[in-house]
Amino acid sequence: MHISKIETFPLFHRLSKRYGDANGMKSYRTCFLIRIITDSGIEGWGECVDWLPTLQKGFQERIIPYLMGKPVVDRAKMVQHIKKWHARSAAAVSMALTEIMAKKMGVSICDMWGGKFREKVPVYASFQSYSEDGSWQRKSLSDIEKAIRSGFDRIKVKVGGKTITEDQEHMVSVQAMLEGKIGLAIDANQSYDLAATLRWQSLLDHWPNLLWLEEPLKTDHITDYALLRSRLNAPLAGGENVETAAKFLPFLTEHALDFITPDPMHTSGLEGYREALSLSRLFGIRVTPHTYDGALSRLYALFAQACLEPWSKMEADAIEPVEWDAMENPFAELIPLSPSFGNITLPSGIGIGLELDVDRLAFYQWDGASYG
Repeated sequence: MHISKIETFPLFHRLSKRYGDANGMKSYRTCFLIRIITDSGIEGWGECVDWLPTLQKGFQERIIPYLMGKPVVDRAKMVQHIKKWHARSAAAVSMALTEIMAKKMGVSICDMWGGKFREKVPVYASFQSYSEDGSWQRKSLSDIEKAIRSGFDRIKVKVGGKTITEDQEHMVSVQAMLEGKIGLAIDANQSYDLAATLRWQSLLDHWPNLLWLEEPLKTDHITDYALLRSRLNAPLAGGENVETAAKFLPFLTEHALDFITPDPMHTSGLEGYREALSLSRLFGIRVTPHTYDGALSRLYALFAQACLEPWSKMEADAIEPVEWDAMENPFAELIPLSPSFGNITLPSGIGIGLELDVDRLAFYQWDGASYG
């Protein structure tokens, strides 16, 4: 079974209203899908995210010519080769070839990976807390309220883009709404130093529903993370942009984090992503995947989480949640999968177990114009 055709789908959507986090305001969302088709007619889809012109040029001029005609069984070798050029492109190729192999074997992705420990995986609603509304705090609270009404029992909100005083006022309002009944994660997007983070201590110490504080510091400040973990009662999380399992080792050996947050689209291939999950278990560290950018990568994170051995013997805490983007993002709708009471019931059919909404792709096809 050899690769006979590869199609690319650069997608672009301009947001109806800008939203953002500590890294700035977003005015659009992008997605880059690929479809690999074999000479036997089996196809698989992959997904990555980056600057669309770079991805399109890289696939058309380098990656597609390299892949054409190669046997799918050599997928590990191909992914290893492509990641030297562009790790995120390698992740997309890895997804597509993994789906093809599962279909060839007549099994689901989870079955090909050794089987599931669970049929359902919890998810949390992830927000970009800042907006250009007259009162960004009021808009944030409204978005959170809608998610809770729809059944989410865990949420994540952003800090770090405003003053600490403003962000703390916002978080106090959020907690008043949650009444301690909804799990809360806080993501600072590497906005603080150690001293600034410790200004949150008096609040965090009294929030029993706090799930974790995510990336308050720059991720390469491992010593500071270890020190912060020794001084702060709040669990610490981070690592969404770490590309390999090996690069998580310093965080694990230095006991710098309580959760690692790998992203299947940011690691260079699904096998490397799953290695990071397994590594966390070897060190007794929890793992809550980052999956903000795409619906297909989120689906693979759910598959991997379903196949991951339990973290705890307590059923309610047996597996950690996966991020679920709760903001305006039409590309999340390309995969027909929706949470029910904060959980996803996994599809069990062959391959990924469902079909992408291909008819919607043409509507969001990027025309090659500037993002401006």
